[in-house]
Amino acid sequence: MSLPWRADLGDGTYRNPVLNADWSDPDVIRVGGDYYLTASSFGRAPGLPLLHSRDLVNWSLVGHALDRLEPAAEFASPRQDGGVWAPSLRHHAGRFWIFWGDPDHGIQQISAPEITGPWSEPFLLKAGKGLIDACPLWDERTGEAYLVHAWAKSRSGVKNRLTGHRMSPDGRRLLDDGKTVVDGDSLPGWFTLEGPKLYQRDGWYWILAPAGGVPTGWQGAFRSREFFGPYEERTVLAQGRTEINGPHQGAWVPGNAPGEDWFLHFQDRGAYGRVVHLQPLRWGDDGWPVIGADGEPVRVHRKPVAPRGPVQAPATDDVFPGGRFGLQWQWAANPPSRWAGSDPGWTVRHPGDGLRLTCRRTETAHDLRGLPHVLVQRMPAESFTVTVELALESEEPGARAGLAVLGDAFSWIGLERGTDGGAHLVHRFAETGATHERDAARPLAAPGARAVLRVEVSTGGRCRFSAATRPAEGSSDVFRASGPVFTATPWRWVGALLGLFASAPASAPIPATQVDEGFAGTAAFDDFRITA
Repeated sequence: MSLPWRADLGDGTYRNPVLNADWSDPDVIRVGGDYYLTASSFGRAPGLPLLHSRDLVNWSLVGHALDRLEPAAEFASPRQDGGVWAPSLRHHAGRFWIFWGDPDHGIQQISAPEITGPWSEPFLLKAGKGLIDACPLWDERTGEAYLVHAWAKSRSGVKNRLTGHRMSPDGRRLLDDGKTVVDGDSLPGWFTLEGPKLYQRDGWYWILAPAGGVPTGWQGAFRSREFFGPYEERTVLAQGRTEINGPHQGAWVPGNAPGEDWFLHFQDRGAYGRVVHLQPLRWGDDGWPVIGADGEPVRVHRKPVAPRGPVQAPATDDVFPGGRFGLQWQWAANPPSRWAGSDPGWTVRHPGDGLRLTCRRTETAHDLRGLPHVLVQRMPAESFTVTVELALESEEPGARAGLAVLGDAFSWIGLERGTDGGAHLVHRFAETGATHERDAARPLAAPGARAVLRVEVSTGGRCRFSAATRPAEGSSDVFRASGPVFTATPWRWVGALLGLFASAPASAPIPATQVDEGFAGTAAFDDFRITA
């Protein structure tokens, strides 16, 4: 297997980032000898990805905790600015728990007996606008439980403040109206305080929280003998002399070896999203954590003590066995019925390999940013090459399918059925703010309605599109570059995504011999591969 990025250097050391993809707002815990991580998923479904590792360096994706977002109707269209923000993962009383803030609805929680589920239905613990970045703590000394959260000014008008509550041990009731435990406005030089993670150690309550803004901020630590404060504060990780900008929101986790501690955080990389770094953590003589190399991020470091295992990264390739797609894929929005691995309205099951997407009829067929039925995954490295085979099996004029790089701006290459009945290789794009796409290259005839599509991504998110048309099965691939270089762009809080899609214009006439099922045939994708 070709990995686009290897964090494990094979000599007992690792390099950052350990997860070189958009695993935004990571939280991590250790249960026995296993580490588990979850991250923000915003409006995509399924949500709340679940990753597993034995050494904090080599990771695999083992599932998702959230089948679909609720209220379901509000996430029927793509929402990159809503949904699941900054979840917290915990293990308590034999169960895994995840708390998160939905900025438009409030704080929700779910739990499960095992990391792979079954997970409970989302429970709205605290309703309200702008409630984000929620984290629980069960006090093992007293049996009491607490919750801390931050605020989104865009919804509430409040920011730079952390609010604490007493909580029922079952995580289903808050026992007070809440109190500000840390007010960033009262701290000289502190602003945009958010993302709190709550812990206990040596008789102290600890809140680890970033401030200063995502691209250029720092990681703060707060401690108090009482949950409701007062808290002392200190900056414990900042960019300093390194190239790792804004070391931001993350999590402290004890290692497998006695006295070994670690801290995972994200770094904003623009179009690549928020990639995850691993830092050593030690506790100073004064009781405060010292993260990285004396408070600055490390690039290369000794690996955590752990059993020897395979070099891994979350999966990217997919041959779509049985017509099903792997865990690395998400829909751009809620599918129209409860999640079942592959929704039958947007895909067609079959006994062989390969993904069959239905060409959904839609009024917004010419703007991929508004389509819910785009199958997406994260960009897995700074430089890589994507290839996928495509056969357009729809005869309806205007039906189209392709491979996309999708953000505030997007570009895609694929096949479209023309009014002349032929299939055409097309390459289109739309700039940020544009409402319609334009041709990036002149359409070409595609014999047999088949093509192999390719995108080569290089430093800076520069994307070179190309394709090879195939007159018949088994023909050799001769790739032809298409259009100018496209520079990938992020969404507001999300990195650019790789996408597969199929659609058709809603205005196209439906043949008299065909029943209107909401789609116009299918597109077949095979052998999706990403190489370094």
